[in-house]
Amino acid sequence: MIYEDIDVGTGLALGTHRFSAEEIRRFALAYDPQSFHVDEAAAKSGPFGAICASGWHTASAMMGLLARHFGRLAERARAAGREPVAPGPSPGFDDLKWLRPVYADDAVTFTGTILAKRESASRPAWGLVSIETVGVNQDGQPVFSITAHVFVARRPGGG
Repeated sequence: MIYEDIDVGTGLALGTHRFSAEEIRRFALAYDPQSFHVDEAAAKSGPFGAICASGWHTASAMMGLLARHFGRLAERARAAGREPVAPGPSPGFDDLKWLRPVYADDAVTFTGTILAKRESASRPAWGLVSIETVGVNQDGQPVFSITAHVFVARRPGGG
């Protein structure tokens, strides 16, 4: 994937992640040990009515799927005899939203859309690409959204 080959409006099918109760507890105990993520009884009487995933867990699952998606693109480029270019670092994101709780056994499907791209003024060898990613549960309800920005290498000479 090279900056010049990216088209605004392109969709990205990132994949689906199923959140098991054990995985939700394990992540929360390590990174977000609030009672509604780890304790069934407390969660029942809490704001969500049952144990649910940390928002950071949902974001981490999305990031894993996004990184694997870019890995598959790199493999396809290699198979076609092209030099793969991995995305570079991210300068940040906008509009991170946890829209609904993600409960045990929910399967969240993440899709992305290339919203914008621009050449980097401070790093001429890179372009900056903005990707909106949405997560939808098995009932078709949006549970997560984010607009992330990532540097992508430009073709030498910019063309």
